[in-house]
Amino acid sequence: MYLADYHTHSRVSPDARDSMAAMAEAALAAGMREICFTDHVEPVLWESTALRESYDWEALSAEFRAAKAEIGDRITLRLGIELGDACWGFAQTEKLLQSAPPLDFIIGSVHMLSQRYNGLDLYYFAPKTEDEAYGGIADYLGQVRKMAEWGKFDVLGHLTLPLRYLNENRGWSLSFDRFEKEVAQIFSILIDRGLGIEVNTNRGKTPLPDEKWLRLYAQMGGEIVTLGTDAHSTEFVGCAIRERQELLRRCGLRHFYTFENRRPLRHAL
Repeated sequence: MYLADYHTHSRVSPDARDSMAAMAEAALAAGMREICFTDHVEPVLWESTALRESYDWEALSAEFRAAKAEIGDRITLRLGIELGDACWGFAQTEKLLQSAPPLDFIIGSVHMLSQRYNGLDLYYFAPKTEDEAYGGIADYLGQVRKMAEWGKFDVLGHLTLPLRYLNENRGWSLSFDRFEKEVAQIFSILIDRGLGIEVNTNRGKTPLPDEKWLRLYAQMGGEIVTLGTDAHSTEFVGCAIRERQELLRRCGLRHFYTFENRRPLRHAL
């Protein structure tokens, strides 16, 4: 069984704390054969909607070089990014990427609601009623569709992310069931563009997306799926990767993917 964690954050991300080398050591301890570092890159400043002038690519590259020097060939290391909320400035995002070092992998993701919500981060979204909650999910899916139509990434990250915060943090019991049409449209856009989706293991909690949506993706002809923990510290690296491989098999998928130089590499489940 080939095991790879394709969504991890090092201290290069403003919300994480450990070095890439430490994350790689944790991946080795968890039985991983490959780890991809996907630190946050957005066209807006952290916790803001103001467009950023630049991104410190050298800090990212230096951290990766240090990890490679320390880890050697004990595990395959890949350099990626989590490209968040590009829909707040597609042109600025593309400008930032022009200065990027060679990347193996890009996750495209949405963490912020639209202008209607003043760019509120989903983490802080605190609806008072179920209707308000579903209104926020609808808004989020609109942003996700914009990202999918732009499409300058490799896989769409954690499609059902609002449920992490609304259900796990705020005690709701919501689902995406009423948005099946919107989810199918997003899948169709991704599949037509040759893009994939991430199964975010959510650090061992409900996967994002869960079984219903993975089955739909497979039924629609989707093939490219990566597996990532979204670990922001060493303790969660590799968490539930084995179990989510079994989930993919149950959903009718036969492979998962890793990436090298933005090229998808297929692995049997």
